[in-house]
Amino acid sequence: MAGEEEQRPDKGFRLMGILDVQKIPCAREAILHGAGGSLAAGLLYFLATSRVKRSFDVGFAGFMVTTLGSWFYCRINNAKLRMQQRFIQEGLKNKVVYEGTVRDPTNKETPSGTP
Repeated sequence: MAGEEEQRPDKGFRLMGILDVQKIPCAREAILHGAGGSLAAGLLYFLATSRVKRSFDVGFAGFMVTTLGSWFYCRINNAKLRMQQRFIQEGLKNKVVYEGTVRDPTNKETPSGTP
């Protein structure tokens, strides 16, 4: 039994056989949010109107809107985070390079003429 676990390749979860959800950032959370959004939208519409086909359509639209909205929101936040990290890394690199020199930003020099 233990040997079977070691030989099994890590396939991950594939959506419709083509989209590997584990490798795409934000995909898992977006699909889970979309499933919840579709369930809520379809069920609420069905309870309000008792129209089955239209409730399915509303649920599917809810899935698409919620999934895409969640995915874009997550991707934008990840891009902002990466930009902040790059900015901080560049600042730390400059601090190390300029430490102890005239260009050191922590070395506050007073202008000549003022005490």
